[in-house]
Amino acid sequence: MSGSLIGIALTGLNTAQGGLVTTGHNIANVNTPGYSRQQAVQATNLAQYSGAGYFGRGASIEDVRRSYDEFLAAQSRTAQASASHWDAALSQLKPIDQMLADADVGLNPALSSFFGAVENVAANPSDGASRQSMLSASQALAGRLRDLDGQLSDLRRNTDQRIVSTVSSVNSLATRIAELNERIAVAGPGVLHAPNDLLDQRDALLTDLNKKVRANTVQQSDGTLSVFLATGQALVVGTRANALSTSRDRLDPEKLAVGVQTGSNLLTFRAADLEGGELGGLLAFRLGTLETARNAIGRIAMVLAGNVNQQQRLGLDRTGQYGGDLFAAGAPQAYSATGNSGSAQLSASVADYNALTESNYLVQYDGSNWNVTRLSDANLRSFATLPQTVDGVSVSLASGTPSAGDSYLVLPTRGGAASFAAMLANPDRIAAAAPIRTSASGNNTGSGVVSAGQANGPAANVNLQQAVTLAFTGPGTFDVSGPGTGNPTAVSYTAGATISYNGWTIRIDGAPMAGDTFTVAANTGGTGDNRNAMLLANIQGGALIEGAQTLAGSYGRLVAEVGNATHEADISTRAQQRFLDETQARQQSVSGVNLDEEAANLLRYQQAYQAAGKLVSIANQLFDTLLGIRG
Repeated sequence: MSGSLIGIALTGLNTAQGGLVTTGHNIANVNTPGYSRQQAVQATNLAQYSGAGYFGRGASIEDVRRSYDEFLAAQSRTAQASASHWDAALSQLKPIDQMLADADVGLNPALSSFFGAVENVAANPSDGASRQSMLSASQALAGRLRDLDGQLSDLRRNTDQRIVSTVSSVNSLATRIAELNERIAVAGPGVLHAPNDLLDQRDALLTDLNKKVRANTVQQSDGTLSVFLATGQALVVGTRANALSTSRDRLDPEKLAVGVQTGSNLLTFRAADLEGGELGGLLAFRLGTLETARNAIGRIAMVLAGNVNQQQRLGLDRTGQYGGDLFAAGAPQAYSATGNSGSAQLSASVADYNALTESNYLVQYDGSNWNVTRLSDANLRSFATLPQTVDGVSVSLASGTPSAGDSYLVLPTRGGAASFAAMLANPDRIAAAAPIRTSASGNNTGSGVVSAGQANGPAANVNLQQAVTLAFTGPGTFDVSGPGTGNPTAVSYTAGATISYNGWTIRIDGAPMAGDTFTVAANTGGTGDNRNAMLLANIQGGALIEGAQTLAGSYGRLVAEVGNATHEADISTRAQQRFLDETQARQQSVSGVNLDEEAANLLRYQQAYQAAGKLVSIANQLFDTLLGIRG
């Protein structure tokens, strides 16, 4: 009997010691990230049968289990991926929002200053100081546009660097998960008990992985976890990790593409394929707000330059010459996809500045048609031949022969602001005057009044400054004479209607009589003329952007869009962080170490150990008694 008591006492000592060790392990790892509380599971040993019945043989530790809920763990990882996605996007959006909306470094102050200087020239066309002030304002505006584009370009490079760093982190985590899978496969399925600490380490790595990219897991029968990206592409399969990689985009050489290496093949992802996690947030930001902002700034630069230069070319400077370009802006770009089998190269140019959009365009040749997709809304148009004009951009076949399946990327406005520059250095070259002037004969007897007239663009007609006479043959008709007009006769007259020849337009009001004449001729010596300067100033309020918005209005819309995106990201970040905190709290309620509970367990196991030790002492005393009897 004493032997049985000693055996039972020893099992009690062992189970109490196991409980103490497990509790101590919990306490030691209370601050270890990803650690799950462990429990020593105690069970009764099989009883021994005797004639008097079954006598117990103590207890033993059946298993050491971790307190873990797979559903809560998966929910926490999903919440982590969403929170990291919005946090990464917000960190990139804030600099753009602050830059564009800043009253000092934004574009609107520079635009207002430039057009204010143009208005001063219109008010004082012969004043040299006003002209010099306009040139200075044009240089400041050019510098502001280049600076905005430069900051956006720097942010793109910063985003690409973060993408490279994030991909490197994903690969490192995937490799470590695969290594732990191998250790778990060896330690887990082949033995009765799970390797809890290895499982915790793998779960911690999965949480870190979801900070970088959204990942789903599938439990395998050998204890390993297969990890899949949002696309379903395997990142970890058993003990093998597939590495993500970065490379130049096949269509856009300025853009960094992300893909997964599977054997010798590289599968490139779209931004939407990697939603969630820091990587998804960075890719979504780069494709969305950053791309839109660069294109929008570039479009403003190109529309401004196109309209100002066109009006400059239609006016006369102080030397009596047609005006030259005031601004230079970037031109549309066209790139051939890497891997095209044909030799064709495309070119792109602006056909209508005011029709430009903020979108980029994908051009694909299917063997018989050119399919042009506007990437902002997936609008598709097909053409049998090139050149074709789409949204103000003319796309042409520059050289070579295309093959079916070839792809091209057209970027109409991205480079518009990068090289924007003020071209004029001589204030006398500002074309403030109109190239024509009108006059009525002093012998007219009717009440007809002729307007000052204006030149029509986009380019000056070669006969624009040739003298043209309109001679009325009666109250309702007139004859036209002059080079380039064709000298029509008996032209119908309606009071107030426009009359256009040789690239100019005038209006005659009132009731001219037979014999009345009106002349349109070159504006010789018109240094005090301000008509073209006034038209230059009117560009500020013109509905130039897609025929609906002013330059300042377009910039204001961009500021609002970026501000809204930043506000949305801020709200989403805080909401996702709150959800993450809640899911982590629920997970910790199951898996976290509670020091108060562990302290109580210490006392409980300590008392059990002491009681078992007392049983050993009693069994020893009984044994000594038996020895005394035998003596």
